Amino acid sequence: MKYTLLIFVSILFLNCSSANIDNYENTTPKLKLNEFFDGELVAHGMVLDINGDLTRRFVADITGTWQGKQGTLDEQFIYDDGETDTRVWKLTELEDGSYQGTANDVIGLATGKSVGAAFYWRYDLEIIVDGESLVVTLDDWMYLINDDVLLNKSRIIKYGIEVGEVILSIRKL
Repeated sequence: MKYTLLIFVSILFLNCSSANIDNYENTTPKLKLNEFFDGELVAHGMVLDINGDLTRRFVADITGTWQGKQGTLDEQFIYDDGETDTRVWKLTELEDGSYQGTANDVIGLATGKSVGAAFYWRYDLEIIVDGESLVVTLDDWMYLINDDVLLNKSRIIKYGIEVGEVILSIRKL
């Protein structure tokens, strides 16, 4: 019994851990949010459930604007079932180079950091599942592929356990 509990706790801790953003220090091209997320962009993505099965697909038109260290990302989503949604991010680059952000469906403050070609972002998000409101944590990783393409992988976490994933590509227009 003791060994079973030890294995379970180990798996739980591994599931909750995330890569270290500082591991990307020497990767290029360097991701500068105020440059990549400036202007018109389009995202194509999918949502996977806990088993890795596709549950939704979407396209999002994104408009990014920046004034100094303050940015706004206006995201207009269209899902494969016809549902539409809007998320407007208000971003702030802090003195240490990290970021904070808020959005209409984000609970509290999102925090993140960009190092090399990667950006790590974590926040609590209110989502609707089967007509019920749920708050989940998104463990969000973005990787700049080239000046015009960014890939994003987000783990959806509830009660410390990964329950789904969002994968998308974002392209500058």
